Amino acid sequence: MLKTKMPLSPLFILVLSFFTFISCEPVEDKFALLDFLTQAPHSRDLNWDPATPVCNSWTGITCSADGSSIVAVRLPALGFNGQIPPNTLSRLSNLQILSLRANGFTGPFPSDFANLTSLTGLHLQLNSFSGPLPLDFSAWKNLTVLDLSFNNFTGNIPASISNLTQLVALNLSNNSLSGEIPDLQLPNLQFLNLSNNELNGTVPRSLKRFPKSDFSGNKLSPENDSPLTPAVSPSVAPSIGHTTAAKKHKLSEAAILGIILGGSALLFGIIALLLVLIWGRRDNAASEKGTSKGGRMRSPEKPPLGKHEEGNKIVFFEGCTLAFDLEDLLRASAEVLGKGTFGTTYRAVLEDATTVVVKRLKDVGAGRKDFEQQMETIGRIKHENVAELRAYYYSKDEKLIVYDHFSSGSVSSLLHGRRGEDRVPLDWETRIKIALGAARGLARIHTENNGKFVHGNIKSSNIFLNPARFGCISDIGLAPLMNPIVIPVTRTPGYRAPELVDTRKATQACDVYSFGVLLLELLTGKSPVQVVGGGGDEVGHLVRWVNSVVREEWTAEVFDLELMRYPNIEEEMVEMLQIAMTCVARMPEQRPKIADVARMIQEVKQSYSETRPSVEEAGPSASS
Repeated sequence: MLKTKMPLSPLFILVLSFFTFISCEPVEDKFALLDFLTQAPHSRDLNWDPATPVCNSWTGITCSADGSSIVAVRLPALGFNGQIPPNTLSRLSNLQILSLRANGFTGPFPSDFANLTSLTGLHLQLNSFSGPLPLDFSAWKNLTVLDLSFNNFTGNIPASISNLTQLVALNLSNNSLSGEIPDLQLPNLQFLNLSNNELNGTVPRSLKRFPKSDFSGNKLSPENDSPLTPAVSPSVAPSIGHTTAAKKHKLSEAAILGIILGGSALLFGIIALLLVLIWGRRDNAASEKGTSKGGRMRSPEKPPLGKHEEGNKIVFFEGCTLAFDLEDLLRASAEVLGKGTFGTTYRAVLEDATTVVVKRLKDVGAGRKDFEQQMETIGRIKHENVAELRAYYYSKDEKLIVYDHFSSGSVSSLLHGRRGEDRVPLDWETRIKIALGAARGLARIHTENNGKFVHGNIKSSNIFLNPARFGCISDIGLAPLMNPIVIPVTRTPGYRAPELVDTRKATQACDVYSFGVLLLELLTGKSPVQVVGGGGDEVGHLVRWVNSVVREEWTAEVFDLELMRYPNIEEEMVEMLQIAMTCVARMPEQRPKIADVARMIQEVKQSYSETRPSVEEAGPSASS
């Protein structure tokens, strides 16, 4: 443990005031933090050097845009213990986010925190605070997230929490709170956890929309009225399956018999139809085989992957262990995975059971030489977060490229597919790993060609999960090969950087913008472009929507409801939102380099992992 430091001398304060004044530092806030550091015992070093700028280098500190005040203090798992020194942190008058989670703070809830009227997020979980909660919560009317879980708080839950009308997440679980649950009127509340306390009575009607697990481990009385039901987003209509299950017991015997007979008749009809189709295909195949001279057979269920031209062969890259020729590929069982910007993608299963992904390019404007040079450049890119190009085929009529197959599907399908009751949502850890892997992969791509290489088509359908479940980028560098007349700049709506409308030339800054949209997808669960309005002809863009919601303060309203079930991630989500917003800045020069983005995401992941020793850390190295 560090030794307690001597109080700051008046001369040192005078010198420090001079230097902070000339550098436009938040002088008073800096003094408050230094007082906190000298008075609060801690076991891990902090780089809070009085001689360095607080806004640019101090760990855990975020300043306002103009550098005039400190707006966020995040000090998770730094070994702090004892009571929070009074009149220190409470002097940060513009503080919006305070996170002291996973330390060893003791004593009562700091009464002088009432001075922090700008707070939007307060995270004190995983400490040893004790005593009652504040009776009056009206001082923190801007709070959107309040997490006091895993402490030793006692007494009743104050009814004044109802004054927190902006509250989105409330976690008071794993304390020793007692008494009845007050009737909390919180219109924006999406996440609630009051489990593992000593609460009694019944759940008030205002909170019955939350699942039973949010109240488990208490002494609540069984209820005779409507049961607790899981929280459902207002925008999601009840499923048809629910309605059927609710009414099933009301069906008469005659209705059940009718259903059985009707189902049997339908089944026989389907079987008969299948037999007709099978015999019809056999006849067609036999006829085609008998009349074709040197041609290849095309069965209706197997889409063609290309045309054979004499003298053209598949070109494999060095180190590729695949071994097949074009005829093997044409005979493969093929399944269409999707039709994208640059062509149709197939999953092809060869006769030896090898599975590959084949993209059949369309509208290629480049000649053979330019095409082959671009393929060679792409083939040199080796990285665990980049889908390696295994082979390509070029002829006058067909251009094919071959990749490894990723069985989990694209990030787009994982995020937006099957948004129903039986869906397995992407958890927060996986989303961070997707973002981090994709950022590292793109950083590697940008180093190619003397640091001038551009991906040109970053979107969630081109991101996959590698074996370690980190993001992996595919479809690299295909944009320069395409005919710009046939494929206009509008080819990737929602991901397209604003400057592309005028320049029509993709740059690395454009890639960063598209990556920022990908981050917003991971955070919101929404597609980059959505049809809105009753008429179905109005298009809503994700970036504009997030900007309209965020306004002057960060807010939890933008986050995917599927993420609200995971505790203790609110501040990391806000940090990721901040990173995304810098990436989608309107002016290209205001966007960060992708290597810096990868570093920032790594810091968020590290913050998330510090208090979760069970989190799997296997994956690519931090270097790009």
